[in-house]
Amino acid sequence: MNHTTSAENIIELKNISRTFDDGFRVVEDFNLTVKRGEFVTFLGPSGCGKTTTLRMIAGFDKPTEGELLLNGVDIRDLPPNKRPINTVFQRYALFPHLNVFDNIAFGLKLKKRPKVEIIRKVKRALEMVDLEGFEDRTIGTLSGGQQQRIAIARALVNEPEILLLDEPLGALDLKMRKEMQLELKNMHQRLGITFIYVTHDQEEALTMSDKIVVMSEGKIQQIGTPEDIYNEPKNAFVADFIGESNIFSGIMTGKYKVRFCGAEFDCVDDVEHGTMIDAVVRPEDVIITTPEKGTIQGKVTSVIFKGVHYEITVLSGKNEIVVQSTKKAVTGSDVGILIEPEGIHIMIAEDVVNRIETGVDKNYQLLFLDGALACDLTELFPGASFQSDGLLMDAHGDVIEPETIRILVSIKPDSIEMSDDKEAGLLRGHIINLIYKGDHYSYVVRTDEDEDFIVDDEDLWNMDDYVSLIIPEESFEYAVKK
Repeated sequence: MNHTTSAENIIELKNISRTFDDGFRVVEDFNLTVKRGEFVTFLGPSGCGKTTTLRMIAGFDKPTEGELLLNGVDIRDLPPNKRPINTVFQRYALFPHLNVFDNIAFGLKLKKRPKVEIIRKVKRALEMVDLEGFEDRTIGTLSGGQQQRIAIARALVNEPEILLLDEPLGALDLKMRKEMQLELKNMHQRLGITFIYVTHDQEEALTMSDKIVVMSEGKIQQIGTPEDIYNEPKNAFVADFIGESNIFSGIMTGKYKVRFCGAEFDCVDDVEHGTMIDAVVRPEDVIITTPEKGTIQGKVTSVIFKGVHYEITVLSGKNEIVVQSTKKAVTGSDVGILIEPEGIHIMIAEDVVNRIETGVDKNYQLLFLDGALACDLTELFPGASFQSDGLLMDAHGDVIEPETIRILVSIKPDSIEMSDDKEAGLLRGHIINLIYKGDHYSYVVRTDEDEDFIVDDEDLWNMDDYVSLIIPEESFEYAVKK
């Protein structure tokens, strides 16, 4: 059995959080161990906190809470230039007025290293990035890929223990990006130093990494190898974000038996009978056959040629199923669908409820929605009653002070209706995330009050749409926070 010693861990982030001055928490309770020589990738959509985390490791930003250890020593107060860490940014920040040699040598000259040492180290750095003999070239004569290599050489020349790369391939075209992915992977294997890489590109992460950290809204969703992340996603966000997925709501009907899309399937996950689940099926694991041979039947609604395969969409009842197949299907034709047990990944369905914690004002009205909700506090405090002076008295005759009351307001996602009529609902906000769940979409709406609401809706809305949330008053449930 392998026991990881602290000597193998080069970086440890323990309960790291970062809150900006306006109170917005961009990274929350981040825990990660990076082994020496590992290639670790932070993967997630824009605004998920991955670059902020990288900046905290580099020293350009400081955690609000938690420990940041380098070789077992807390380095939160150590300035960037004292850390054995170098960063390569998406915009390479090369000096256009300096030639290649002087760009790479810049850091060494600042440290006043001997001239002979500078020449030797620059030559070695250029060899590492396969650009020997480029010393006298000007930056303007280099291609995007060459400039990117010079930026890496400038970082490597300082012999860092850790190389941080913040979306370094973002400015390159697709062909160059794929070439540089393999180049970086080879470089990592040759150098043996620790790489921490930031990207929103799933294929990039799967291609290059030893370990992937999937992030969403400042929190880690899953840490694992590329194979783990792809084949065993921990939740619907990871399944939806990594590659393409069909995600269906379902229920376990027996040992290795699951029901979704109106039919029962064999699976390989032994989950307790009656458990509500999400079934994840990758498009390449869906088999199209004749209607009579299929576990379920459907109609082909679209066929798109993608080069190596056809992307086929099948509608079965209310469920839309995406299939990737090397065989072409005919739009409008009736087909059967088969899924092998190994092609079904079961996730326990999250008990998704929107919960808002709020207080009450001096008149015992909820602060949430400025008193618009009629919440009867006497129902929440057994034996309590309001006195003639307006104070709330508990069963023992003691006053319950308004400032001591904390209420949890709960709303189920399917109780909320979205509208483009800005005056229709109690709340308004932008759609910041959406996941297709087979027969409906699961949306995250960030309201103007900076609260996130999960909403289930059959209709397709677009990311960043500004919507109004209509919630019937009887859909609100209240509980006292103990």
